[in-house]
Amino acid sequence: MSVVMGVVGLLLALGLLILLAYKGHSVIVIAPLVAVVAIVFGSGFQSHIMANYTEVYMVGFASYVKNYFPLYLFGAIFAKLMEVTGNANTIANVIANKLGKKNAVLAVVLACAILTYGGVSLFVVTFAILPIAVKLFRDADIPKRLIPGCIALGAFTFTMTALPGSPQVQNSIPMTYFGTDSFAAPVLGCIAAAIMFTLGMMWLNKRTAQARKAGEGYGEYEDDLTIVDDNNLPGLLVSVIPLLLILFVNLLCSKVIYPGSDAQYISQFATTLSKVMGNWSVLIGLLVSILFMIILNFKKLIHLKEDLKKAAGNSVMPLINSCAVVGFGSVIKGLAVFSIIQTFVLGISSNPLISEFIAVNLLCGITASASGGLGTTLEALAPTYLSMGAQMGISPAVLHRIASVSAGGLDSLPHNGATVTTLSLCGMTHKEAYKDMFVCSVLIPIFAGFVIVILASLGLSC
Repeated sequence: MSVVMGVVGLLLALGLLILLAYKGHSVIVIAPLVAVVAIVFGSGFQSHIMANYTEVYMVGFASYVKNYFPLYLFGAIFAKLMEVTGNANTIANVIANKLGKKNAVLAVVLACAILTYGGVSLFVVTFAILPIAVKLFRDADIPKRLIPGCIALGAFTFTMTALPGSPQVQNSIPMTYFGTDSFAAPVLGCIAAAIMFTLGMMWLNKRTAQARKAGEGYGEYEDDLTIVDDNNLPGLLVSVIPLLLILFVNLLCSKVIYPGSDAQYISQFATTLSKVMGNWSVLIGLLVSILFMIILNFKKLIHLKEDLKKAAGNSVMPLINSCAVVGFGSVIKGLAVFSIIQTFVLGISSNPLISEFIAVNLLCGITASASGGLGTTLEALAPTYLSMGAQMGISPAVLHRIASVSAGGLDSLPHNGATVTTLSLCGMTHKEAYKDMFVCSVLIPIFAGFVIVILASLGLSC
């Protein structure tokens, strides 16, 4: 009975969190409250609620701040400088002229995809692209509520999990467990990526057409953006250099400098270089880009102090929203029923491809984390998948690709950190904009994963 009650409590807590977030309630308030529901159902009223709050929920909350606050802060400063220097306007104008205003949706998706595939963190991509997206959508008079869906398609789907060679962590985690590289099963990956991109664009274009037909435009939003004189904008090369600097410095640090450095000193900090060098590389890339923009535009940045204050303020609320959701996930993972559910989902099928697809999706959904659910699944079952795969002629590369693509499905539910952050930065509620995010970053990736599971089961192994 206790197991049943624990499962009921877990599902009820997840349902309440999703429902209340969708209705516009602050996740900062509701996340710890619905966590109590899961705790009480899982352990009864003698479940030490306060201990779970301060020692589990808040530890997860604080851990997220420790790991990601610099990314949020640097990302917000980068975005603000791109905006006030006119770089974002220049890039938006060039994209609009090349693709036409009617292709503003495609322009935002491609811009996100390029940055993500170049190794820029998903959270930083949202900060960097938002000023460009706002400019493009305003000029094209496309509803602002579609911007989160565009960002989700470009940054949270095919470049994150499917395209061979993606430097994102969701494509890197399986390498440790399967002994593969980031280009594992390239054909299956490209097929999944093509499905995600094509169906996602079809959906967003359909939604744009429906809005135009209904006479709906961008909307009355007071975007906190600096007005820049279009007659005094920087050139395209100068505007693009900050983006290229992030990519170049990130790759240089993560592929050359840190891997070739003597990292013995890191042991005194109770971590390993492999765990932190990805984060460090992005931060250094952002810092170099920020300094470049400040030095190049120093005389123009007459309100630099105020701009930096605004950027710092812009970084805080999205961060705290995500922390609240991560704290909830920490409570869920600490419940006894979680290990029972984990064991159940991992044993659903004797076919490792099907089992992996279902298990990764479900655990990513429960934990609201692509990397967390993926790591949890592979830590527990990767050796079993390898053994079963060897018996059935399934290569480790195929297992890698199925695992990676599966991590990008149910992870993007309403309580996911990247989802909450994107909506918060865009000034949108779940009710206004989550539907398009759900279709583009949940339904379509799950369908793409299902397709390549079938293809792999039929013998496609590359």
